[in-house]
Amino acid sequence: MNLIAQFNVGFEFYALVILIAIIAIIALSIMGKFISLWFQAFVSGTPIPLFNIIGMSLRKIPPRIIVNARINAFKAGLKTISVEDLETHYLAGGHITEVVQAMIAADKANIPLDWRRATAIDLAGRDLREAVQTSVYPKVIDCPSHGGYITGVAKDGIQINVRARVTVRTNIAQLVGGATEETIIARVGEGIVSAIGGSETHLQVLESPQRISKLVLEKGLDSSTAFLILSIDIVEMNLGENIGARLRADKAESDKRIAQAKAEERRAMAVAAEQENIAKVKDMESELIKAQAQIPAAIAEAFRGGNLGVMDFMRYENVRADTEMRRSIAKPEDK
Repeated sequence: MNLIAQFNVGFEFYALVILIAIIAIIALSIMGKFISLWFQAFVSGTPIPLFNIIGMSLRKIPPRIIVNARINAFKAGLKTISVEDLETHYLAGGHITEVVQAMIAADKANIPLDWRRATAIDLAGRDLREAVQTSVYPKVIDCPSHGGYITGVAKDGIQINVRARVTVRTNIAQLVGGATEETIIARVGEGIVSAIGGSETHLQVLESPQRISKLVLEKGLDSSTAFLILSIDIVEMNLGENIGARLRADKAESDKRIAQAKAEERRAMAVAAEQENIAKVKDMESELIKAQAQIPAAIAEAFRGGNLGVMDFMRYENVRADTEMRRSIAKPEDK
């Protein structure tokens, strides 16, 4: 019986030891990744409490991303960025790795960029790394960006087609809320058109293209934008249509039509006046015929009243016949 009891006690002890070992192995496997991250931060000179790393996992924050970002920032000299700052930005939907890399690049390039501004730019949807790169290596923008030309007309009416390139650098201070490349392109295009329109002749523009660049740069087109304009270069320029000549031709044609319309109006009025005069002549002729028709009646009345004799009537007829003959002789012959 003693042997059986000793065997049972020994079995229970070994079973308990095995159970504890299994639990320890499971715990170590779970805690292993946290311990490795803690040890990595420790040997890197940026110690992070183990319970803080475990808390990140419980808060649905990837501990490895936060730890690696903290180590990179600390080693690069950005010691003011705390673990809490990194966690807060991640929970806000930010890109931790990209922001830290951009801040390291900005610090090495002596570009002023603090954590608050960097996270604001990232949360605003701007590419912070590209912005820092553009600050170091200026960017060239084609104007217009879709191809084609910017067209302006000089005071002498000659059309000039221009293509330009704008060299810009990111303005970190105005990256949040600043206008984009489309605004720069639109403003430069407007400035080029205005500069060409202010030239007396197209020859002035062709002789000194840099005059356009100078006038455009003086307008401060990069105000309230996310870029600083470094230079505006005219890469191509050619002549277009003679707009002034075409406008003058159109005006001459319009004046001609107006003159023709006025002449037609005067002709119509003259025709109307002529027809009116003809009608008046007809009225006067009818009045004359009416008066002449009263002569025989007057002669008959004179006969009846004894105021006109036969010899008087004969002399009247002779005079009338003589008058008709003279009229016929004086009338020109029809050819």
